Amino acid sequence: MKIADLITSRRNIKKFKPEPLDKNKVLEWLEAASWAPNHKMTEPWEILFVGPETRAEINHKIDFGGAPIVMVVLSKKGKTEVEREENMAATACFIQNFMLAAWSEGVGTFWSSAAASKRNRDILNISDEYDVVGVISAGYPEEIPDPKPRTPISQKIKELS
Repeated sequence: MKIADLITSRRNIKKFKPEPLDKNKVLEWLEAASWAPNHKMTEPWEILFVGPETRAEINHKIDFGGAPIVMVVLSKKGKTEVEREENMAATACFIQNFMLAAWSEGVGTFWSSAAASKRNRDILNISDEYDVVGVISAGYPEEIPDPKPRTPISQKIKELS
């Protein structure tokens, strides 16, 4: 599949089949994701796999759609505000790479901000040295939603002289 088709066919999956994922495949996708662009090779991402007990404690309203894999993706804050922003952008690219690698093999994902709250940061024991960029649920989709309309890119482009 062409990369443009992969990008435009990917959806946020809200309900997953209970079928387990091969952890080695997940690690393979994370390895591929680590090739995301990152300023000065900071590689600021850290991944926390969330097990069933912690997942229950987080008490997500739909239990992450029943996904067999739930992971929190963190970004090191950096020494300056600029470095923090660069690290957050790099980590977002890391997440997108992961989601596309998974989707290329029929595995859906959902990106949420469930771990960003103070309560959930405490449950997950996330130090102040990290920003929570997202909680990623991954698994085989129970259903794939239709695409939502997008604003034509021509409406988002400005040309400067």
